Amino acid sequence: MKQKVVIRVNLNNDKKNARTKTLQIVVGVQGVESVSLQGEDSSQIVVVGNDIDSVHLTSLLRKKVGSAELMSLSPVSYEGEKQQDPKHNGIQSMVWPAYQASVPYYYTYDVPDNNQNSCTIM
Repeated sequence: MKQKVVIRVNLNNDKKNARTKTLQIVVGVQGVESVSLQGEDSSQIVVVGNDIDSVHLTSLLRKKVGSAELMSLSPVSYEGEKQQDPKHNGIQSMVWPAYQASVPYYYTYDVPDNNQNSCTIM
């Protein structure tokens, strides 16, 4: 599931490379597809990706850069994409009956014995 995570980071500290370091940390997290800086002073980082661990990302930024606050987490929905309805794509779906696992039933019947007078040892 695609997610959009917005994290506010204080990038106005005395370090010159704080912005680059922040972006390198964010890009290194698994599942990240795109990163952008937003806000008046570029203090908000918008991260889009699949199954991003937002708490882990925020704690990494706190350890490496300084103060970081998780602002929002929301699923991404694309309005331009239309999902095809499987009923209207021209292919008729086929439904198979469900198989019920059970013990097979065996039919038994007696065969008449024609030799009643035959010798039996036992």
